[in-house]
Amino acid sequence: MTGDTANQELENLLGLAPVIPVLVVDQAEIARPLAEALVSGGLPVLEVTLRTPAAFEAIAAMAGVPGAVVGAGTLLNPHDIAAAQAAGARFGVSPGATPSLLKATREAEFPLLPGMATASEAMTLMEMGHRVLKFFPATAAGGVDMLKALAGPLPGLRFCPTGGIGHDTARDYLAQPNVLCVGGSWLAPRDRIAARDWDAIRTLAEEAARLAR
Repeated sequence: MTGDTANQELENLLGLAPVIPVLVVDQAEIARPLAEALVSGGLPVLEVTLRTPAAFEAIAAMAGVPGAVVGAGTLLNPHDIAAAQAAGARFGVSPGATPSLLKATREAEFPLLPGMATASEAMTLMEMGHRVLKFFPATAAGGVDMLKALAGPLPGLRFCPTGGIGHDTARDYLAQPNVLCVGGSWLAPRDRIAARDWDAIRTLAEEAARLAR
């Protein structure tokens, strides 16, 4: 997979919905009904963060849900990439980018949404062939104003802002021409997951899917 191919694959995936749910799954048995609720609500692209022992099993379960496109988040090293691919992840997401991580994703032909927070980091990734980036942590790193500032000197880049974004602020990000989608954790509140309230999560997904692009 060439850099252009990986970029196009990411653009295609991230264009499927305005919001990517960023999920922390503590128990593998809730992965499938959680994914079903989100997908049926109009959000097919799901990011499962590798922050719990259940993460890889959750990716595998969600990958079996019709219509779901599952990515692995919080990739930190080459081992994470191999395990995510084996579990059925279609793409990866990282909070930042290191030479070893970028090299491993290229060798594995695994589309990666690498994280950046500054203009220099964005330029470095662009120089390495990446044009679709995760802007993280979005709110702490300047939010919408930062994206507006980057649009002039770096017009060829597209972003998925993540970090501190909620339903009330997502629309402002999505209004920026260099934003493909946003990532957010508000779609799967821990109390609703604990209550197995999949209808409530489906409603949150439906509301997010209606956000203006």
